[in-house]
Amino acid sequence: MLYLVLCKDFPKSSQLRVSTRPEHLNYLDSFEVRFAGPFMSDTTGEMIGSLIVLEVNSLEEAKQFAANDPYNQAGLFESVEIKPFKQVIPGDS
Repeated sequence: MLYLVLCKDFPKSSQLRVSTRPEHLNYLDSFEVRFAGPFMSDTTGEMIGSLIVLEVNSLEEAKQFAANDPYNQAGLFESVEIKPFKQVIPGDS
């Protein structure tokens, strides 16, 4: 099952994001991530959050994923929202 993990960074935390990024990327390698990337500020161009589409078996697994993300562990995220997600486009062949 797919889950959308939407994370918003605390303001003025770009240095924490940069310093924790290698651990975060390494952590993502342990999971079935369909796609992921940062949200960008439309005024400064800085990374201000993350969007991850994750394939796991349950909402509980998605919550555990988010809780153990090095970004979250380091205190980067002001909020984390997790929603079931259904991919429609592109569809299965």
